[in-house]
Amino acid sequence: MATRNPKWSRDELIVTLDFYLQHNPSIPDKRSSQISELSDFLNRLQMKLGGETGDKFRNPNGVYMKLMNFRRFDPSYEGKGLERGGKDEGVVWNLYSSNPRELCELADSIKSLVLSGDPVPPIANMGDDEEEGEEGQILTRTHRYRERNTKLVARKKRRVLRDKGKLSCEVCGFDFSAAYGERGDGFIEYHHTKPVAELKNGETTKINDLALVCSNCHRMIHRRKPWLSVEGVKDLLCK
Repeated sequence: MATRNPKWSRDELIVTLDFYLQHNPSIPDKRSSQISELSDFLNRLQMKLGGETGDKFRNPNGVYMKLMNFRRFDPSYEGKGLERGGKDEGVVWNLYSSNPRELCELADSIKSLVLSGDPVPPIANMGDDEEEGEEGQILTRTHRYRERNTKLVARKKRRVLRDKGKLSCEVCGFDFSAAYGERGDGFIEYHHTKPVAELKNGETTKINDLALVCSNCHRMIHRRKPWLSVEGVKDLLCK
């Protein structure tokens, strides 16, 4: 019995919607080289994430049909588009169709990481009440992996201790050492503040890209889509 293709991932939909908007209203024919190249890339993306592919996985015909699925949300298209699509297509359309520049940056970042020789970081260890970012698996994993760059974090802590004399949350000011004594000395969590759309393969993370945060504020940042910025969590505390 043939294995059914898996549900389209957020990463795939971001790249495919970017293709749709860049070619709209003249979507290339399903037999075109452009559709074939998109099909090849989606197969590489699947393999990068450790998934299986086959002759029918994201083949040109299936990729073309997914592009036609997007047409059902497009107010500039006079027809109906293909109706039998997934729910997440509408989510991605609503998130990014009105901001093609942000979408293009996300798609380019995904492509850069997929086409690099570097492995994708393992699935992030997120709490039960935390959600993956809107940007899909590859960028979410990369973001959380960079948050765990222990050498850079150690440098950040040393600099903050030198300048401020303590490690306190940049959102709420909580100090683990003051609250827990010796057991809390040197402890604090850290958050990568640079937007995932700006992550480029091979880019060096800078100390100023890290924010020191307490466990509570860090969980609030990642709890719900879209992820909040440090300033966004500060605003919640001020209300």
